[in-house]
Amino acid sequence: MEPLIGVLSDTHGLLRSAVEERLRPCELIVHAGDIGNKDVLDRLQGIGNLVAVRGNIDKDTWTERLSEWECVEFHGKNILIIHDIARLDWDPKAANVDVVVYGHSHRSATYRKDGVLYLNPGSAGPGRFVYPTSIAYLRLVDDQIIPKIISIQETSSRKDS
Repeated sequence: MEPLIGVLSDTHGLLRSAVEERLRPCELIVHAGDIGNKDVLDRLQGIGNLVAVRGNIDKDTWTERLSEWECVEFHGKNILIIHDIARLDWDPKAANVDVVVYGHSHRSATYRKDGVLYLNPGSAGPGRFVYPTSIAYLRLVDDQIIPKIISIQETSSRKDS
């Protein structure tokens, strides 16, 4: 099976059971900020290897150990994680970054610019604006990173789990 990264953002304190289930097969979990509370981080760490960055709502003392951005290597690919893409003030291509993961807008998106893949998984937390709840996968296939947006539908009426 190809290496798989689970990507989420903007949980705002809500980690849905459907999101947890979708993240279980992932070798790495990336949270692009606006986590909301430490319980979300603890639960994600209980699933697997986690890299998380601080978002604009992450201001409590538990967030002090989180950086505004992180760069990780995954099977030879460099992945930059930042919450607000507007705060990225350097060129990812010049730094040999293969993928930029970001959040903040609550709107999922995938596009390429100058050979770099940009991915916003959308919001995995409480429904806000008109955007659906979603996460994303990054799958490494034949040395290429393939993004996929995953719509999250709760299978029960519980929205707080």
